[in-house]
Amino acid sequence: MAITVRGKNIEITPALKDYVAKRVGKVTKYFDGASMGEITAILTVNKGRHIVEVTVPINGILLRGEEATTDMYASIDLVIEKLEKQIEKYKTKLSRKLKTGSFKTDLVPAAAPAVQTVSEDEFNIVKTKRFAIKPMNADEAVMQMNLINHDFFVFMNSDTEEVNVVYRRKDGQYGLIEPEF
Repeated sequence: MAITVRGKNIEITPALKDYVAKRVGKVTKYFDGASMGEITAILTVNKGRHIVEVTVPINGILLRGEEATTDMYASIDLVIEKLEKQIEKYKTKLSRKLKTGSFKTDLVPAAAPAVQTVSEDEFNIVKTKRFAIKPMNADEAVMQMNLINHDFFVFMNSDTEEVNVVYRRKDGQYGLIEPEF
């Protein structure tokens, strides 16, 4: 299991790196034999807030969690708890996606309360939308997204002639998704 720990506005000490590796190990115990990619942890200090973002790629599935507190170690603990809750919530779907035997369904964290598994019925698609895609650049797409007051917008990128998505991030900035086929 390869773990990359990066810091923004903080020096990553060996103790901090070891703590991240130890805590991330709690998440990896759920996956037997799954091809796990490089786990990335980004630790940021911004205006007194200690932000931790952890991304765990497993067989094409991406687990991601982000937490912020006034203490870096507390943020690390909270983000790992969040990832464990995601795993518990979606364990049925994850076990199907990762194929039989690669996901430990019998493991439940000792301190975590029991979480019911999600049934297939909870993901019913209740509406389908069709719309014409007009070629535009990313800036126009962000403007259009803001005009219709949505958090994301699908568009044909006039620069690359591919379908892209712009979205509003939690921090108020914007993101661009460029799929690779």
